[in-house]
Order: sequence, then structure tokens, then C-alpha cells
Amino acid sequence: MAKKTATKTKKTNLIIVESPAKAKTIEKYLGNGYTVKASMGHLIDLPKSRIAIDIEHGFQPEYITVRGRAKLLKELQQDAKNAKHVFLASDNDREGEAIAYHLCNAIREKCEEVPINRIVFNEITPQAIKTAVQNPMDIDEAKVNAQKARRVLDRLVGYNLSPLLWQKVKNGLSAGRVQSVALRLICEREAEVENFIPEEFWTLEGAFKKGKTAFDAQLALYKGEKPTLKNEREVQAIIDVLNGKEATVTDIKSTQKTIHPKPPFTTSTMQQTAANRLGFTSRKTMQIAQQLYEGIAVGSSRVGLITYMRTDSVRISDVALAEVRKWIGEQYPAFLPEKPNFYSVGAKAQDAHEGIRPTYCTYTPDYLKDYLNRDQLRLYTLIWERFVASQMTGAKTETLSYEISAGDAVFRTASTKVTDKGFYAVLNLLLSKEEKGKALPALKTGDTLTVDSLTPEQHFTQGPARYTDASIVKMLEQKGIGRPSTYAPIISVLLDRYYVNRSNKQLVPTQLGRIINDLLVANFKDVIDVNFTAGMEQKLDEIEEHNADWSKIIGSFYTPFIAQVDSVMAHLGSLKGSLDEPTNFTCEKCGKRMMKKLGRFGFFLACEGFPECRNTKSIPLAKCPRPGCGGDIVSRRAKGRGKEFFGCTNFPKCNFISHFKPINALCPKCGWFMVEKYDKKNGSYKACVNPDCDYLHSVVEGIEDRDID
Repeated sequence: MAKKTATKTKKTNLIIVESPAKAKTIEKYLGNGYTVKASMGHLIDLPKSRIAIDIEHGFQPEYITVRGRAKLLKELQQDAKNAKHVFLASDNDREGEAIAYHLCNAIREKCEEVPINRIVFNEITPQAIKTAVQNPMDIDEAKVNAQKARRVLDRLVGYNLSPLLWQKVKNGLSAGRVQSVALRLICEREAEVENFIPEEFWTLEGAFKKGKTAFDAQLALYKGEKPTLKNEREVQAIIDVLNGKEATVTDIKSTQKTIHPKPPFTTSTMQQTAANRLGFTSRKTMQIAQQLYEGIAVGSSRVGLITYMRTDSVRISDVALAEVRKWIGEQYPAFLPEKPNFYSVGAKAQDAHEGIRPTYCTYTPDYLKDYLNRDQLRLYTLIWERFVASQMTGAKTETLSYEISAGDAVFRTASTKVTDKGFYAVLNLLLSKEEKGKALPALKTGDTLTVDSLTPEQHFTQGPARYTDASIVKMLEQKGIGRPSTYAPIISVLLDRYYVNRSNKQLVPTQLGRIINDLLVANFKDVIDVNFTAGMEQKLDEIEEHNADWSKIIGSFYTPFIAQVDSVMAHLGSLKGSLDEPTNFTCEKCGKRMMKKLGRFGFFLACEGFPECRNTKSIPLAKCPRPGCGGDIVSRRAKGRGKEFFGCTNFPKCNFISHFKPINALCPKCGWFMVEKYDKKNGSYKACVNPDCDYLHSVVEGIEDRDID
């Protein structure tokens, strides 16, 4: 009988990343000798059930193992015990550094002898991973302290303001340091929108002809001054004077312009462009970017297609510059500049990472179209085009402008064409934007033109636009509020808590959001002040740069803050019940009056006989227009967190629905209710909900609407 011999398991190097997708990609790159595991984010964090900040002892946080993660932590500790070397490869930002810090401490508790190091990389490529492993580092304590300070600060604000809102307004509400500032910006913009009064103005367009060629020109001057035409009477007076006048070309100008390419994307500009060009929410953009960064199956291998997508820098590595210039030289040699294009990094940028770029510019969107889904391909195309274009020559345009005189009036027209594509060679979508106006006939100064017609057009001044995902991110960045990693979560939190609704891609504060904002602004104006919040972000940066003591910064904030909380808690009267309003609706179950009450998703109707009668229903917004129905149109929501729509209370007998919110007006043509619609060209406008009615008009057209009873 053969004797059994014990075999020793060969130890490998252990790399711990955050996500399984990233682990799969990296493991393929490193091969034998390395095991890659995922922590799935934070394993150790503050508990959710209590504040967990030791205020008396330097604001030290009390960390625990995240609920449901103890088993995974134990497995990673055991893997580390059996490893030759442990490399902590969480994301290279404050949150990632904190994850690495807590993992390091947890592993040290179980095995002191195993070496543990931190590795970081900006892109998931074989070379970047191997370089990181060859250059291990220690954990950056200053970066950990910056994350700790932010976490403690947010915890102190949230866990003190939220109970105040529970006591004074409604149970279940919450407030946050940064999200409340974003809410304030959205509410202030909404007030501007509501208070804006449109003003009427008119323009005058002339149709001119030279031979068989016709073109249009706009009235630019009248009697030597820019005309301010406030009504139809004023513009008609000019038309009456000009009728029969001869038109002459009095000036011709040709101007050349060079348009320079934009720098590679930062997190902010990527979110803005994806919102404007693709209609993506900030959350969706970051989710797809994460997938591209962590790795996509391209043929038989997994490839990290873009660099780290949380960055505020436009800096590009020398290796990437060399690669993209080589590709441009091969594909578009005429548009390769003599030297690389360099872009300045913003004053507020941390510059910890490169700008967002493809890891391999040879992986063109066309090459990857069979490996990416539709949304992945669209976002990757934006990133790839933006990066490649950033290292190409500028585009050149020529603008031809004519000045035409008729009596005391001067008309102007212009046409622009691209004379040298430059970087537009890879930005075909944007090329058409630079080519403006119709082609103009060849004219010379002194030419006489035929005046075909003079057409007046009514306009109204446009008020401030509501914030969209793109514009609120831009504003937060400009004000220095939040960081690349927080823009999308800020918007998501406001939407998830129903403080803000997304309507026609615009962010609109709910009644609940307005109430909370009004209370916070009235009582904690400094805490949710834009400049204060931006200043706090700067202090967090100083902590990360070893220039500030985090506990002292927290202490200087907390003392006056908690005093104000205590004062408001003691002196502010409760708003509970004060928002309830009696209505003319009767409870169909018990016959008592229905009350208008504030709930998590806005106002609703509830029987005043509560708790004996628990009848509730949505507030009617309009009468169902279907003949003989008699039901009410109310707000409804698809299952879960589905999109809001408006349907009849007699469903399923009546299946009438509208995806547009009714307003307090009836169509003067057919009597159905009006709704508010939105598009980029016209902004917000009123329209009839009846699909067979052609009534559609601007909110400022001056047509009197009949109020709904």
C-alpha cells in the first residue's frame, strides 16, 4: 500500500479590489501567482442605527462590520492569512483609501506577519496593473483622515437635523450637509422661474432676391439704432415706411475663425455632455462609465476600456499622448499638431487622476460596436471622440456677412462654413453646428436687391431655465460643492427622498422639498450656505494635503452648529398638522370631510375621521374628459419607483392616461383639460391633452383659458 504524502498549498499574492467585475479583469492580466478578490465596497463603516461619533473624545468615529458583510470579511482575512503578500487595490480616492485602511486593520488583527501594501492605478490595463504591483505603497493616512472628516461632518449634520425635521414637520424626513445646499439651489431657481414675467417683443425679417437666388436677413438697425419693437403696431409702422423702398448691399465682411478642441472629459463635463447629447441621468452615466472602466469582454479577453471616471483633472499621461498622436498621424496626418495640446487644470481640481480617456485609442467605437451594448457604445463614443479630438488641430471657419440698407433700415445676414475640419474629422456630430445659415449668393457692394416681403414675428423673453442633471452638476462644480464622486449621488438622494422630481428632464422641487428648504434656510442659513459648504470642501482638501487637523475643523463647526440646533428645537413651533387643509371632498366610506395632508410623495386626501376611518386617495387634478365617465384624473406611479403618470380613478373601467401633468385650465377649442409640455425649442408650454385637437400654444400667447371648476 502506497504511503500518502501531504502536499503544501502554494501561496499566492492576494489582491483585493472593490468589485467582482474589476477582479475578473485584473486576474486575467496577472495570471498564475495572483488571486484577486472583491470586497464589494465598504466592509467596515459607521452603523446606521445611531450617530456613533464620540464627541467628547475628538469626534472619533465608532466603526463596526457592515451588516451582512461579516462572512465576506472573514473569508478575506483567511485568504490573507494564506497569502504571500496582500495588495489593497481599492479605488484611488478618499473612499477607496478608507476601504483599504479598514481592510488593512482587519487583516492585521488575524495575521500580523503577512506584508500588506496599497497599490493604485488610473486604468485597468496589463501594464498599469503590473506597474502598480511593482511599486507598492503605504496607506495614505491624510487621505483617510479627509474621508473620516467628511463622514463625521455629514453624520453630525444629518443625525441632528433629521430628528429636528421629524419633530417639527413629519416623521421619516432627512437632511444632509451637501444635498440640502443642492436642494436650496433648485428651490431658488424654481422661485425665479415662477416669478418671471415674460415680455413681448417683435423682430422683422426681410426676404431679398438677386436674380433667381433668394435669402433672408434680420432687421439690425433702424434710424441708426438697434430697434426695440415691443408690439405689432411698432413693427407694422416700420413695414409701412419700408414698403416700396429700394434695397442695396452696403457692406460685405468675411471673417475667419479657429475653433480649438476641448480638453478630455472630467467627471463633471462627462456627466454634462452625456445628459445633453444622450439624455442620460448623472447616475446612469456613472454606472455605464464604471462598467467600461472595470472591464468588458472583447473577444476572448476582458479589457478595461477607459481610465478612472472620478476625476477633476484634464491631465494626460505621456504614454497616452504618444499613442494618440501616433494614431492621429496614421489616420489623419493633416490634422496632427506639431506639439501635443496641453490643457490647464482648474484651480479647484485635486489632479489626483488623469482626465477620462480610452485606455487604447486603437479601440475605436467602430471596432467595439459588436462588444458593447447600445448605451455603453454611445458613452464610449463620446469619451473616445473627445479625447482623440483634444489632440488634433483646431477647425477653421469662414463667416460671410452682408449688410443691406433699405431706407432708414439696415438688415444683416450671415452664413458660416467650415474651411478646415481639423478635430471635427472625429466629431462629425458637431460639425453641422458650426455651419450656420443657408448659402448666400455672390454679391458685391452696391448691388440692388428686390424686396420680396417683410415678415414680422412675435416673441417673448425667456425666463431662467430650471436645473437639469447637466446644469446642476455644472453649478455644483462652479461653486466648489461636492466632488466628482458625489455629483450623481447628490441628485439621486434628492430624487429618492422625493424632495425633487424630474419632469421633462428638469429638476423641480416638490412641495415637501420646498417646506424642508424653507425651514432649513430660515433656521440654518449658514450651514446650507453655498460659500460655507464650498469652504468646508477646501478644508477637507487641506486635511488630505497634510495641512490641517481634521478633529479641530470638526470641533470649530460643531460647537455653534449644535447650539443652533438646540435653540431651534426649543423655540420653533411644530408644523405638524398646520399644513393640513379642509377640502370640499366627502369620504365615500363614512361621509366625513376629506383633509388635504402632506405625505412622503406630496399632498393627498385623507378622511378627517382617522384613525376610525383610514380612507385615503390622490388629489383630483382634473375631470376625466371621456364622455360619460365622470371620474377624476389623479397622479399615479408605476410599481416601485416607476415614472409618474396621470390616470382616471375609474380604472380599469376607464383606461384614460396622460404622461403630462394637468394644469388648472381647459382647452378653449374642445373642453378637455390642458397640460404642461416641454421641448428644447419652445421650453415649457401649454397644450390640449386631446390627441384629436390641434390646440397648442405658448403660456404667454395671451389667450384666456377657462379655469377648471
